[in-house]
Amino acid sequence: MYSEGKIWLAQSDKNLFLLPSMANRHGLIAGATGTGKTITMKVIAESFSDMGVPVFLADVKGDLSGMCRPGVDTEDMRARIQRFGIEGFQYQSYPTRFWDIFGEKGIPVRVTVSEMGPTLLGRLLGLTEIQTGVLNIVFRVADDHGLLLLDLKDLRAMLQFVGDNRAEFTTMYGNVSAASIGAIQRALLAFETEGGELFFGEPELDIRDWMRTGLNGRGFINILSSQRLIQSPTVYATFLLWMMTALYEKLPEVGDLEKPRMIFFFDEAHLLFTNANKALVQKIVQVVKLIRSKGVGIYFISQSPSDIPNDVLAQLSNRVQHALRAYTPAEQKTLRAAAKAFRVNPAFNTEEALSELGVGEALVSFLDEKGVPTIVERAKILPPQSMMGIADENAVRTVIATDEFDLKYREAVDRESAFEILIRANEELEARRQQEAEEAAAERQRQKEEAEAEKQRLREEAAAQKQAEREAAAAQKQAEREAAAAAKQAEKEALAAQKAAEKEAAEKKKVAQKAVTSATSSVMTAVSHNIVNSVTGGKTTSAGTIAKRAATNALSSVMRSGASSIIRGLFGNKK
Repeated sequence: MYSEGKIWLAQSDKNLFLLPSMANRHGLIAGATGTGKTITMKVIAESFSDMGVPVFLADVKGDLSGMCRPGVDTEDMRARIQRFGIEGFQYQSYPTRFWDIFGEKGIPVRVTVSEMGPTLLGRLLGLTEIQTGVLNIVFRVADDHGLLLLDLKDLRAMLQFVGDNRAEFTTMYGNVSAASIGAIQRALLAFETEGGELFFGEPELDIRDWMRTGLNGRGFINILSSQRLIQSPTVYATFLLWMMTALYEKLPEVGDLEKPRMIFFFDEAHLLFTNANKALVQKIVQVVKLIRSKGVGIYFISQSPSDIPNDVLAQLSNRVQHALRAYTPAEQKTLRAAAKAFRVNPAFNTEEALSELGVGEALVSFLDEKGVPTIVERAKILPPQSMMGIADENAVRTVIATDEFDLKYREAVDRESAFEILIRANEELEARRQQEAEEAAAERQRQKEEAEAEKQRLREEAAAQKQAEREAAAAQKQAEREAAAAAKQAEKEALAAQKAAEKEAAEKKKVAQKAVTSATSSVMTAVSHNIVNSVTGGKTTSAGTIAKRAATNALSSVMRSGASSIIRGLFGNKK
């Protein structure tokens, strides 16, 4: 309850107040199940709202929706109010906004992949250190190429792009293995199966929209429906980490204020640290340490202080410890450690009191004006002013439907980002490849036709050359035949001429021989006649004539025979 400028939370033998100026020193609300942690959280949240400080609550069990409705007057509530001696207690509703990552029980909450970043996304997807390193490369490549990563299809497209070109990117950014790309893609598929695709996209939540006040100056109580979300603890924890990181990075330094700018309550806080590696825990510690200077207080709600790492626990100065049950040695050790975390109150044994606390009771220690933890007090927690149960579903729907931010965030926006750009680039690349393939095919066809034409030309040239060779050979053969024929004809003619000459010579010889023979015969006859005449004395009797004629013929024959031998000697034996 907000009273006298302070948060009146509990009462022992005195009223216990949480000072607004110390509220950003963070806090812890711890205790076993059913000990009253939720009521404590509601009372603190209502008080912050009353002082004009907006609040964020993660509604893990689904029992915080009653804050939008005034409390119900019952006999039990009147008894509690009377026991605390509260004057002017009023049941009232609070300005409430309902949010839901899945958009079912509240205004949709979205964050872009780029805003989430590779470290938180790697944890969200359960990636190994090596796979997270590859995811860092994918984000770096997207930044260097001006590609927006807004939703999961952008991330898938980017992973495909980097995987397809990993040889190039390995040289520039480091090793990118196909196995790591495949593992990230499989993790994305599993995350989408759980409805994770609704978590990423636009319009992205502006965390400053949670830092609003209503018309009456009271801070809005932002309730994140987490019943379904808590079924995926890693998603739940990663979302809370993102909120812390977003606040730390976006809000300016303001130093110490009279009251916080905003208060966050993280229920089931142990999930923030489950399976978180050392680097992530260090990041949480850093944010918790430094975010108070941004005017933001963080209150962790968990069953035991041991659920929170010591480095974080050391930053939680305002503490409300409900009962712890110690049935095992480990639980007894935890109880002793929780008791030792408080400044001792000599009025009671802290360890014993911690195990004896009833529902609605707690050990309380807040910072005083000087920032020093007060001694621990055993106290009862005040009742809330809003409804303690679950609000009517129709009432919640009315609150959501009339909220200005439902109009702002309800409809998803899918503007051009990595997916569209890479798809278009792939289409253009495919078109270029198709065009290049067609041009290459046309070029191959052209080359083929040219080759065929060249072959045809060569064949024709070869045929022409062969024809020319055949014609030349035929001409040569013809010339040789003609030359042979001419030579033969010349030889014939020469032989004929020779024969003719020989014949002519023979004829001449024959004529000459005949002439010589005739002349010789005439001479011989004359000589024979003369000889006979000389022998016969030139007598011309009949007998004498006959004898003379015979002697002359005989002598002529002898002489002709001798003349023939002489002629043959002169002309040869040829006739």
